[in-house]
Amino acid sequence: MIFTVTLNPALDKEYIVPQIVFDDVMRMKNLQIDFGGKGFNVSRMLTSLGEENTALGFVGGHTGEVIKAGLEALGISTDLSLIKDETRTNISIVDQDDCHYVKLNEAGPQVSPSETSAFLEKMDKLVQEGDFWVVSGSLPRGIPVDIYAQMIKKINQAQGHAIFDSSGLPLQMGVNEKPYLIKPNLYELSTLMGLEISEVSELPDIVKRLHEEGIRLVLVSMGEDGAFLSDSKACYVGQSPKINEKNPIGAGDAMVAGMTWRLALGDAPPVALQWAMACGTAAASLPGTKMPTMNQVKEFFELINIKEL
Repeated sequence: MIFTVTLNPALDKEYIVPQIVFDDVMRMKNLQIDFGGKGFNVSRMLTSLGEENTALGFVGGHTGEVIKAGLEALGISTDLSLIKDETRTNISIVDQDDCHYVKLNEAGPQVSPSETSAFLEKMDKLVQEGDFWVVSGSLPRGIPVDIYAQMIKKINQAQGHAIFDSSGLPLQMGVNEKPYLIKPNLYELSTLMGLEISEVSELPDIVKRLHEEGIRLVLVSMGEDGAFLSDSKACYVGQSPKINEKNPIGAGDAMVAGMTWRLALGDAPPVALQWAMACGTAAASLPGTKMPTMNQVKEFFELINIKEL
């Protein structure tokens, strides 16, 4: 079974306008509503691939009800934890030519210690040997900064697999609990390791330290330069074909979903990397934050070049 965790979700509203103007009224041409959050994005991709999964996280108020109903309408199984505060709404205003945008993100709700404890107790009842848990995203107010470290510890104690994608102090603390896989980008990896990384050729020696600390897989997203994967025995670099990129938002989450999906099926790391990059590339080729279908992913799979360093 695959679980995803989104502790600080948002209802994302994108307003399309003919032109962004100030000190005047803008008339909306179109409205796109998405159920935002890295874990929810992973769940949407997994569901599109036909992979059963359950989305966990905090939701509150009317906005939380909208998100829950929306996810379930997409066929995603949910086991969401209710909180007193209202789930945040993020607003984007984009001109129809995609040349400019204005984005406003709310800070997010305040989560109480009792609400946090209830979530962790729920998790205690769910974690089982062999399951995969995708733990990712930002933290709402009130959540202890070591929450991901606590979760990874629980997953490891149950002999599950923690797929970890975060940044900053939560990433540093979570890494100390030895997740099965981490997925930083180059900047996040540089910050984590306390050094500047300028060449892909530097990565094998750098991630060796992470393997020595007990992390099985290190997946590094590198934008146009593809992705890097190390399993402690070998290192691989994947390169995607050139595409007409429509929207990169969510593409990294699609890649995490693809990697989790194939690892759960028992694929070898380089094969899982090829599927993961196919998911990410297909997602980036679509407008908005839509997730690709299985057929769209398959089209890109054969075009992904994986080589061993």
